[in-house]
Amino acid sequence: MWIAKPVYESLPYFYLTAGVLSLAGALYVNHGYWPGVAFATGLACLTGGVVLLLKRRDARLGNRRNR
Repeated sequence: MWIAKPVYESLPYFYLTAGVLSLAGALYVNHGYWPGVAFATGLACLTGGVVLLLKRRDARLGNRRNR
């Protein structure tokens, strides 16, 4: 599956933003199990965003060294 370059480049930042918003939302939601769901979703999004940023950075540095 191919996606447009601007979407591809902004995806880690979207994950990080969604993670921060979800973690912040977990502080304000007080109904049932939703705080736990929001916290887990936020943590997963933050982790995914950081992993994507680091993997892309390493791949780009590797590509520069191989030229």
